[in-house]
Amino acid sequence: MHALSHGTTSTPTTIAVPPALSLPVIEAAFPRQLHPYWPRLQEKTRAWLLEKRLMPPDKVEEYADGLCYTDLMAGYYMGAPDDVLQAIADYSAWFFVWDDRHDRDIVHGRAAAWLRLKDRLHRALDSPGDHLGHEDPVVAGLADSVERLYGFLPGGWNDRFARHFHEVIEAYDREFHNRTEGIVPTVEEYLELRRLTFAHWIWIDLLEPSAGSELPDGVRHDPAYRKAALLSQEFAAWYNDLCSLPKEMAGSEVHNLGISLIAHEELTLEEAITEVRRRVEECISEFQDAERDALCFADTLDDGTVGGKETSAAVRACVGNMRNWFSSVYWFHHESGRYRVDSWDDRSTPPYVNNEAAGES
Repeated sequence: MHALSHGTTSTPTTIAVPPALSLPVIEAAFPRQLHPYWPRLQEKTRAWLLEKRLMPPDKVEEYADGLCYTDLMAGYYMGAPDDVLQAIADYSAWFFVWDDRHDRDIVHGRAAAWLRLKDRLHRALDSPGDHLGHEDPVVAGLADSVERLYGFLPGGWNDRFARHFHEVIEAYDREFHNRTEGIVPTVEEYLELRRLTFAHWIWIDLLEPSAGSELPDGVRHDPAYRKAALLSQEFAAWYNDLCSLPKEMAGSEVHNLGISLIAHEELTLEEAITEVRRRVEECISEFQDAERDALCFADTLDDGTVGGKETSAAVRACVGNMRNWFSSVYWFHHESGRYRVDSWDDRSTPPYVNNEAAGES
């Protein structure tokens, strides 16, 4: 199916979406938006990747824009101040680079290197200012992006963000163990792990600086708000699984909902794809109901006081961006070179990854 993308250029382009991946409800009911800062965002994140040595110059030149990392964030955090969106986009680009480093450490059997990196990331997260000049670009890049993020909201938000990302780092360690040992997690084990490796709570946390307000615990933990937030992330994680299944099977991955369904539920590949798609579509319909409840909850917060009005507006902004996550994730997967495995010379090695930079042969 062909769909009109209103994404990263001033002129809309026609994107061919494979029938197995097309979601007409997203195209019809979740109109795509893009932050007006996007062109500058793309330019500055590209420069940041070079400055921090996170990608070699030739890879940045050839692949950075086509990977669409900034497009993903610019379509999600609408309304964010420019400096907030820039810090989020740089952090997101760093996250993709870290994910690739994790993958290469597994592929090349660098267990000691991974454990060393894991420890350094934990320390950089707790004291980013002490790691800005670290010799490892992945450590220094995390320190730089996180230190900027920590400057937008009070310390309570920073502590929560750090706690959530410590859990993500440990989840990546569990993935490392599973892949090196060839362990395919059960469906339930995978779903629990995926919520961490996809960093559900990190992207939800970042809704708050985008809205310019740290939400009270009672608001964040309210069932209506929490359900809408989690459904937006579940959709993103499972749609990613649907789109990346060929790439991950080519790379001997063990972490994909489809792979768990095949290994533990004895589904065929076609049946697994159908089941993942069913779950994705269920997320969309459930979110539309949860969104209404979350917006009603936001209305109840406006109690006539200045504080109540501000909190209500912040919640509405956050819920609005939860909705934006659906269209942003959808188009990202069809525009980004990250998932065009059929065009790679080696289906198990992404062309934007530089093995030599890590001392590989």
